[in-house]
Amino acid sequence: MVDESAPTAPRAVIAAFKPRSGQEAALLAVVREHVPTLQRLGLATDRASLVMRAADGTLVEAFEWRSSAAIDAAHRHPEVLAMWQRFEAACEYTSLKDLAEAQHPFAEFAVL
Repeated sequence: MVDESAPTAPRAVIAAFKPRSGQEAALLAVVREHVPTLQRLGLATDRASLVMRAADGTLVEAFEWRSSAAIDAAHRHPEVLAMWQRFEAACEYTSLKDLAEAQHPFAEFAVL
């Protein structure tokens, strides 16, 4: 049995990105390259990500980091930091709890 709390265990995350005005296409472009970049750098697992859109235009991305150590490494990797700057230019990070869909027991989103 795998110890899910071990720093080497995969970590699933769900992130929500609310596009800034006029930045919808730029946000979608960076989201589309996000996980493939992390995978190429060995920071995310090979599991496919799932990208969804909420009714208010927020993009929701679910993916799997290779480990908590990989998350820490991403915060120091220049290519990842540059990509995150593009995210910040295109969106505001938000919480799932702020999405209307998350107020229901079975949150539904459009799949992109």
